[in-house]
Amino acid sequence: MTKPQIGVQMMMLKQKVEEEGIYTVLQKLNDLGYHAVEVSQIEMTPHNISEMQRAIKDFGMNIAAMSCGVEDISAEQKYPGDTLQLDFDKIVADCKAVDCTILRIGMLPMNYMGSKERTLEFAKICDNYAQRLKEEGIDLYYHAHNIEFVRYDDQFMLDIMRDNTSALGFELDVHWIWRAGLNPIDVIPNYANRIRAIHLKDFRVGEIDMDQYPGEGHEKLYFMLHMITQFAELGAGTLPLKEIIEVGLESGSEFFFVEQDELYGADPYDCLITSREHLLTLGYKNWF
Repeated sequence: MTKPQIGVQMMMLKQKVEEEGIYTVLQKLNDLGYHAVEVSQIEMTPHNISEMQRAIKDFGMNIAAMSCGVEDISAEQKYPGDTLQLDFDKIVADCKAVDCTILRIGMLPMNYMGSKERTLEFAKICDNYAQRLKEEGIDLYYHAHNIEFVRYDDQFMLDIMRDNTSALGFELDVHWIWRAGLNPIDVIPNYANRIRAIHLKDFRVGEIDMDQYPGEGHEKLYFMLHMITQFAELGAGTLPLKEIIEVGLESGSEFFFVEQDELYGADPYDCLITSREHLLTLGYKNWF
């Protein structure tokens, strides 16, 4: 079995990449003790590819996963990045340039939401791309949020995608599973041997400054209730992370990417330090 590795989902560092450059960000992650990344919401320009190659050479950074879209959002609105529909050859070349064998779709396109029929259509499209990518030595994974736990004919949308694909894998996110009202410990085994990566982020009830919410009475309460659940640094929330990670490992996950969608004014490097320290207390020093 491949040794598991803890890394960073770089979506939370996209502003830092714009300010400092991707090489400097990867160098700082290396200094913090993280040696693997999943690249997301960062444009794959020739310069960024070259800088990632430099980081691989200089300090052994593992570009473990990269991201793409499936197709443009609509005829009028382009997907913000490369898509399998329009940029297949470029995406493959970029992955090979940094020795990356995991490609992940970050989110369900809006035009495929809303019915079992659309789900099946999207699953077929993804599986076709997954089969083509396997011929190039690249595994395609679909990253799920909470919306994929809507039920069609008493079956979760994500389960429908799983049961109607063979080459496509699934990247599970423990926070979004929890936010869907489910326990990741129960969900992850249902995708055993279809996962290579899991997103780690905690879930907390945040401190609320009521002055920032408009209205009075029930209107103010409505805003508060919809904003009180937060993304948290690992160990700063309520998720049973040790048990989740062990179930993920048993189910075949190789990578565990630390991620935090919202930082609430905190510096992302500080958040990553907090999460790493918690993972060390859980006994995962050898996974870094």
